[in-house]
Amino acid sequence: MKKIYLLVLRSYLGPLILTFFVAVFILLMQFLWKYIDDLVGKGLEWYIVLELLFYASSTFVPLALPLAILLSSIMTFGNLGEHYELVAMKSAGISLWKIMRPLIILTIAISGIAFYFSNNILPVANLKFKSLLYDVRKQKLAFDITEGIFYNGMDGIVMRIGKKEKDDRSIRDVMIYNHLNKQGNTDLTVADSGRMEASPDGRYLIFHLFNGYNYQEKTDQKNYRKNRQFQKTKFSEEYRRFDLSDFTMKRTDENLFKNNYSMLNIAQLNDAIDSLGKIYSRKKDDFSGDFTRHYQYYSMIDSAVYFKHSGIDSLALPLEGLSKATKVNIIQRAMNKARGVKNNIEWHIRDYESKREWLSKHMVAWHKKFTLSFACLVLFFIGAPLGAIIRKGGIGLPVVVSVIFFVLFHIITITGEKSAIAGAIKIEYGMWVASAVLLPLGIFLTFKATSDSPLLDFDIWKRKIGKLARRKI
Repeated sequence: MKKIYLLVLRSYLGPLILTFFVAVFILLMQFLWKYIDDLVGKGLEWYIVLELLFYASSTFVPLALPLAILLSSIMTFGNLGEHYELVAMKSAGISLWKIMRPLIILTIAISGIAFYFSNNILPVANLKFKSLLYDVRKQKLAFDITEGIFYNGMDGIVMRIGKKEKDDRSIRDVMIYNHLNKQGNTDLTVADSGRMEASPDGRYLIFHLFNGYNYQEKTDQKNYRKNRQFQKTKFSEEYRRFDLSDFTMKRTDENLFKNNYSMLNIAQLNDAIDSLGKIYSRKKDDFSGDFTRHYQYYSMIDSAVYFKHSGIDSLALPLEGLSKATKVNIIQRAMNKARGVKNNIEWHIRDYESKREWLSKHMVAWHKKFTLSFACLVLFFIGAPLGAIIRKGGIGLPVVVSVIFFVLFHIITITGEKSAIAGAIKIEYGMWVASAVLLPLGIFLTFKATSDSPLLDFDIWKRKIGKLARRKI
């Protein structure tokens, strides 16, 4: 039995590791495709890009691991069935349950590791990934001046270079607008030629200009709008220094992100859920008390019943004997008061909805710590018996079948999660509906596989369909 167990484990571990990294790679390519515009052209160091990709890959584990278990289990038992190794084991008196036993133990261990990863490692990976992605997206494009095009990448400075020599340092036909004073085009520098180079520490860009003019409108003088004083200064040589600190990568304090629900473990989520639940309940109670206290008349009547029995005409009775202007004034004030009450109620509804949604997201994150582990078990008990039934190995039919089941699982999971956050169903139902739907399927497939049922034997189905067709004829 030990040799059989080792054979099954070796047949399973290879596809598991391979499919896991392939799934992570595919998800990583999707991430690059989505954020390619935020990464290209910013002069990011190679280690920053690798760090971002590493943390992004860590966040893809909850998607890649269940898919890898499903696909590898189908491939393993499909290969064993295709090469009649399952038949040989069963003929020796070894049941399918005994053949699956080492993989069941391994899957349980993987589920435990997945829970540890989801609770302890994934929150840190989310924190590192999202804080770094935030900084990368805020990073300015790298300093790059194109010939004949105005460049405004530096705050308060707009420049144009007519031509750059082959050494990429010598420049000609230089024009620089200084907008640091935020007074428009009142400060202009032009030069026939020059050289540009970075300071030794790389913090500044230094322009060494030759044969040019400085044009300035004197806006700091009295009555400058009438006098329009203008100053023109000629120079044979001038240095201009520009700060490049905005082009360096700045890291935001990670403590600003750590309170997000995706960056908390179970203990922290329990505290956050408890605090948010108390705040939500207190807000509702406070509004109920304030409404009853400030709008006693509105809280004591049922407007729908009142208007149904009294009629709109009865509202005019208290206004009899008053002048038209007084009636209009009273009605206008009453309408304004009603609009104020309506706006107040609508604002509180929006506030309650945002707080309820925020609380729901924390509860969803809490359940996700457990659904990943359980999903690994459910998908294994779908993949293993399904592979034994279809008896096809390789990456053909098993990939198609596993993708179908995983897409079904993912769609149900996303739909349940969004419905739970929206408040359409309870959080528990939304987060566990995918497992509840697929678990009976896994039990059914396992029962069929252990009883050697020809569930997906196409030849048998073809014969049965042929018999039905002949009977009808």
